[in-house]
Amino acid sequence: MTSLKDNSRAGRAPDARIKPVTDLAARLSRELEGEVLFDDASRGRYSTDASIYQVTPVGVAIPRHQQDLALALEIARDAGVPVLARGAGTSQCGQTVGEALVIDSTRWLDEIVEFDPEARTVVVEPGVVLDHLNAWLKPHGLWYPVDVSTSAQCTIGGMAGNNSCGSRSIRYGNMVHNVLGVDALLAGGSEGHFGFVDQLPASGRVRELAERVKAIAEGVAPEIREHFPKVLRRVGGYNLDLFDCQNPKPYDPDARVNLAHLLVGSEGTLAVSRRITLRLSPLPEHKVLGVVNFPTFYQAMDLTQHIVTLDPSAVELVDRTMIDLSLENPAFRPVIEKALTGRPEAVLLVEFAGEEREAQLASLERLHELMADLGLPESVVAMPAPAEQQALWNVRKAGLNIMMSMKGDGKPVSFIEDCAVPLEHLAEYTDRLTDVFHRHGTEGTWYAHASVGTLHVRPILDMRRDGAEKMREIAEQASALVREYKGAYSGEHGDGLCRGEWVAWQFGPSLNDAFKEVKRLFDPENLLNPGKIVDTPRMDDERYFRFSKGYRRIPLTPVFDWSGWNLTRDPLTGEQGEPGSAGDPTHGLAMAVEMCNNNGHCRKFDAGTMCPSYRITRDEQHLTRGRANTLRLVLSGQLGDEGLASDDVKEALDLCVSCKGCKRDCPTGVDMAKFKIEARTARVKARGLSWRDRMVGEMPRYAPWASRFSSLLGAVERVPFLSRRVKATLGLAAQRDFPRFCDNFLAESQGEVVQAPREVLLFVDTFNNYLEGENARAAKRVLEAAGYRVHLNVRQGERPLCCGRTYLSSGQFDKARLEARRTLDHLMPHVRRGVAVVGLEPSCLLTMRDEFLQYGFGKEAEALSGAAFLFEEFLVRAHVSGELPLDLKPVDHPRAMLHGHCHQKAFDAVRPVEQVLSWIPGLEVETIASSCCGMAGSFGYEAEHYDASMQMAELSLLPAIREAAEDAVLVADGTSCRHQIRDGSGREALHVARLLERALA
Repeated sequence: MTSLKDNSRAGRAPDARIKPVTDLAARLSRELEGEVLFDDASRGRYSTDASIYQVTPVGVAIPRHQQDLALALEIARDAGVPVLARGAGTSQCGQTVGEALVIDSTRWLDEIVEFDPEARTVVVEPGVVLDHLNAWLKPHGLWYPVDVSTSAQCTIGGMAGNNSCGSRSIRYGNMVHNVLGVDALLAGGSEGHFGFVDQLPASGRVRELAERVKAIAEGVAPEIREHFPKVLRRVGGYNLDLFDCQNPKPYDPDARVNLAHLLVGSEGTLAVSRRITLRLSPLPEHKVLGVVNFPTFYQAMDLTQHIVTLDPSAVELVDRTMIDLSLENPAFRPVIEKALTGRPEAVLLVEFAGEEREAQLASLERLHELMADLGLPESVVAMPAPAEQQALWNVRKAGLNIMMSMKGDGKPVSFIEDCAVPLEHLAEYTDRLTDVFHRHGTEGTWYAHASVGTLHVRPILDMRRDGAEKMREIAEQASALVREYKGAYSGEHGDGLCRGEWVAWQFGPSLNDAFKEVKRLFDPENLLNPGKIVDTPRMDDERYFRFSKGYRRIPLTPVFDWSGWNLTRDPLTGEQGEPGSAGDPTHGLAMAVEMCNNNGHCRKFDAGTMCPSYRITRDEQHLTRGRANTLRLVLSGQLGDEGLASDDVKEALDLCVSCKGCKRDCPTGVDMAKFKIEARTARVKARGLSWRDRMVGEMPRYAPWASRFSSLLGAVERVPFLSRRVKATLGLAAQRDFPRFCDNFLAESQGEVVQAPREVLLFVDTFNNYLEGENARAAKRVLEAAGYRVHLNVRQGERPLCCGRTYLSSGQFDKARLEARRTLDHLMPHVRRGVAVVGLEPSCLLTMRDEFLQYGFGKEAEALSGAAFLFEEFLVRAHVSGELPLDLKPVDHPRAMLHGHCHQKAFDAVRPVEQVLSWIPGLEVETIASSCCGMAGSFGYEAEHYDASMQMAELSLLPAIREAAEDAVLVADGTSCRHQIRDGSGREALHVARLLERALA
């Protein structure tokens, strides 16, 4: 536990009224059953959200249950410390950062409390994630339709606090239209149910609040009618218009006054939610999607007003910048390519949904006809199939993160992001706002909700240089346009630190005073998320910026070449330039870390590999975002001067299994596995190597000796006392067996060359040479059966080649680079002749496609990267080119259960395994939807990580294997994966090469 420091980068000095933080931390720790975090690193991780701001909290409390939540508020109130209720921390305007005790509801306050399918209502705790709720509701034919792009990680509490909207608000409305009630804690300690006013008790605190708020609203009724924007998307200020039944809003089908709607959109400044009652909607039976391609952005905006007359459920924009960035992302490229005709400057995703499929197909046909009538025939790409629709919606949902994947200091900045204007003015508004950007030497990125006139636009600014000045000027000019078109300055993402000062501008002095009166009524001591909505700071107060002119990066010399992250991007042309003034390659590492925009995509649980350690801990520290924040704070000197060798970095990366899930699943490309190599190397240089690190790293060197004395290792394993003693000495888990070394396949196979017209080099790694030689034998036989002359990666009298992966994982970078250089020198003559290099172990072969490129080996590494293929990738490639005359017969198994290695998933290399398995006659293939198996090289062997390793395996992999039929064959290409499957289930898994060998006719 630490006290607050006056650190201008980590936030302003604490308010003088706050009692010593150590007293607060001590009492919270003593009385709460949940977790209490007051160390500098934890506070730093909670100092940011998805906005441009950074404010260090007083501390963090993570309540285990409702009693903890109430107790945390009580203790903070006694100490005079403000409270900030926080969900996933995905806010884009700074609502969820502040000098307060942060209360994180996401780990434990996530129960579905009540459900009434007949009434179509559900009661949830604030930490329930939207996608989890909808998955729970799906069997009942219902869903909660406020489908925001962060649905995989955002919480219902955060959505209510922000009055979130979503892609389909044109049909279902905003959060405020779908909340029926809120059970809340008030600043003074009382609690109550906020719901329909005509159902409130005749007396009590909530009734009193209702009457007094009504009086405030009636006092400014003319101003409400005059100044509240007449657009669906407006979330600024407090919803005082809920009492204006002469001018009813669609808050409720009966236009009844619901006091809960005052709390919706209040950003936690009026009360803290305990439970939220939601109105549900029937799931539409059928959906179809039409992707309209436009030659100009203006046309897309201008014609939206015609498209909405077809009654779509959504009309979403994707602009050229987002298209180009999606095409650069390997996960999104094949999806976005299917949606394009030619090279459009913008596309609109037009969805129709309803009970009858034929009706939706008819609507899709009317869209074709409409676009032809409007002069754009053949512009619509029809997507009637659910799978392709979902894939494209996933790209759209990742829009923010895709936009933030630009390299360099210039980034799309959120501050006028969700201004909303009437549809008839949308084209002119966007055109004039684009002119504003150009006058300031920049460009904006556009996407999102064309259907309701809310376009997320972010001008590209460098906040470390002149970004703050340009932000102010652009905001003032944009606000003038919004007023001219009678729109809403805050249309979806709330006020927060970014737009709080514009509340008075939007609503006028009388309404602003009314908002202040409401705040004082609910929170007289100003203890609930102060500085939001009323009495807010300026949007460009640099004391709150995450990056500002005073931001610095500590000097360091990374081991990898990170110069590619120094590339500048011209905001107007989008062209990448040479390394910019941020400059020399040493800064590239910091810039790569800063690619994390805090949007929290890594908190998802629905699919993909990211992030297995967070999935088992629910701890921000063990999340890709949390780790990136830790590294950023360290590299900018905000967590001491030890740099990457610090304990804070070691603890944050402790459960990182280097799965590379973030490399693929994170739309901004945060590669935590590579950052961990940098950190491990720095730690080893500062603290030295442990015996276990040496044992892991040097495995390729001692493997020949271990294979000769494998019987001795087996004897040690058979003596329990001796085995436990040896493992304890080395820091290995007693539950794991020692590796089972075998004969040296490469030594045995030298000289065994089958002549054939085509050549291939089989790269047999340490694991498949000394631990599972049968995989290499099988692969060699299959390649020879396919008509290839197979070269091996060894010369007479030389030690076999090695990719250096074990050295990288143990922090011995220099040795890894030497191994890589030796391997490159040996392989290049083959590569120059056009011979493919084929590997069996994903983590080894893919090291050549990834880490080798950042060793500084230049074009040779690029050539090897292009020639290196996993075994099944090579077979698919040969099959496509007609050079794979394999004759396969059925095997003794009717089905195969496939588990993909994490690195295969990261490089989209699981599909080739599925393809080659599909060649085996009669074999039904099922791919297990799994994250990391948990073994992850030496991670699962380490005593302190054994439990975490098994918890990762139990997320989905081991349960799926236990449910698999006995006659199913298990397939896993990773050595670690096969070992984990054997340890966790008692069943053996095969490398795909062995199954293909069995199928050879």
